[in-house]
Amino acid sequence: MPYLIDGHNLIPKVGLRLDSPNDELELARLLQDFARIKRQPVEVYFDGAPPGQAGTRSLGGIKMHFIRAGQTADSAIRARLNKMGKAAKNWVVVSSDREVQSSAHVVQAEAISSETFAKLLKKTISASPPATTEKGKLTAAEVDEWLEIFQDKSTK
Repeated sequence: MPYLIDGHNLIPKVGLRLDSPNDELELARLLQDFARIKRQPVEVYFDGAPPGQAGTRSLGGIKMHFIRAGQTADSAIRARLNKMGKAAKNWVVVSSDREVQSSAHVVQAEAISSETFAKLLKKTISASPPATTEKGKLTAAEVDEWLEIFQDKSTK
C-alpha cells in the first residue's frame, strides 16, 4: 500500500534531529530507499516551508510536499485524503497525531503511528541488500568489500 507521511512527526522517531539543517533531506533519503524496496509510492509532508520554498518536489520514488508557513502538514494530509475519495482506503497514513489518524479512519485509510512506521522502515532497509548506482554497477561500499576479499586472498 502507498504511504502518506507526516515528515516532522517521523524525523525524531528514526533517530534524526528536527534542529538539523538537513533533517528533511535525510528523512527523504531513507524514505526513497523504503519506496524502492517496497515498490510503493510515498508522499511525505513537511510544514513550515519558508517563503518561496513551498511546493512539491520529487526525489526518486517519493513526493515531498513542503507546506507554507501558516498551514500544517496535518491539514494538507487531511485535504489529500479527502481529495482521494474512495481510493483513500488503499493508503497508509503515518502520523502519531490523533486527529490525523482519525481523519484517515473516516475515509477508511489505514493509520499507523510514526513509532510503528519507524520500526518498519528500519527493518525494511536493514533487510534489503544495498542498491547499486546503476543496473549492474556496484556501489562504492560494494567495491571496497570486494577489494578487501581479493586482497585477503592474494596475501595468503
